[in-house]
Amino acid sequence: MRELILLRHAHAEPAAPGQADLDRPLSAEGLAEAEAAGRWLAQNKLVPDCALCSPSRRSRETLEAVLGVIGYVDQRIEPSIYEATPGTLVALADAHNQSERLLMVGHNPGFEQLAALLHSGQTGDYRGMPPAGIAVLTVPAGAALEPGAAQLSAFWWP
Repeated sequence: MRELILLRHAHAEPAAPGQADLDRPLSAEGLAEAEAAGRWLAQNKLVPDCALCSPSRRSRETLEAVLGVIGYVDQRIEPSIYEATPGTLVALADAHNQSERLLMVGHNPGFEQLAALLHSGQTGDYRGMPPAGIAVLTVPAGAALEPGAAQLSAFWWP
């Protein structure tokens, strides 16, 4: 079995006048949520082999807070996660299929649509993924990431 962990970034500050969306930092609430996400991952023995993160500041700060709890893992900033479609995210996860447990940190609606697509086979079959929400998808060893191929083995939010 292989696991794909989707972590939506935690709550961010609203954009200041003239501030790019990519540069929005976590709020104090978001930092606490991200640390709680790290504790949940550690308590459930879901420490990833590799983490791929959106280049947005709020996503990077979410990952940093999680790693502060679980410890260092191989990590990469992946620009394609920002504003990604489920298809883009599947291709990215497939490109890292050597990881037994891959963590992706990014955004909605892409993450909740990806979770729905891999679990039920339909992107419209999602119910929402709150800030700092985590979806853990389990894929049989050797199976391709395709619609309906994964089991949603855990879902958590702060």
